Amino acid sequence: MTETSQPTLSLYSASVANLDRQLSNLEHILKLGEANALERKIEPSIFLNARLAPDMANLIRQVQIACSMSKNCPHRLVGSTPPVYEDTEESFSDLYALIAKARAELATFKREDIDGKEGRAFSVPMGGKKMDFVGIEYASGFVLPNVFFHVTTAYNILRHNGVPLGKRDFFGGTL
Repeated sequence: MTETSQPTLSLYSASVANLDRQLSNLEHILKLGEANALERKIEPSIFLNARLAPDMANLIRQVQIACSMSKNCPHRLVGSTPPVYEDTEESFSDLYALIAKARAELATFKREDIDGKEGRAFSVPMGGKKMDFVGIEYASGFVLPNVFFHVTTAYNILRHNGVPLGKRDFFGGTL
């Protein structure tokens, strides 16, 4: 069998498009959690404030972090200043709005804005320090693993609280 072209993975596809998909999947998971709370007559705040361990962030914070890291990523890759979100969410509706806002921010970036920034060097303020990155390493070695961690943790919080989620749900119900 002869290959006619070698597929490539662009920085845009690996970062912006991938992050948008993760946020969509996160919204799917949350909607299943909210529906389950209503079905089981559980106050939604029980799920929203649940955590896997006492020293871990609750469900609301997991979503906030996933959204923040996602909307920051393309800004950092191109050298613009990301918007600051207030993180005042208290309900499932608030979280859906936050996800929509982050996805809308991602949608402002086009492939041509991101591709070619793989080698761009920059620093990101974190915990009173600055961490140095190069575009591809920032996206693939820092942002994506963090977003996957927080989406997975949100899934696990809901699953731990009895929401009948499966692997298909982690992928947005599309498998």
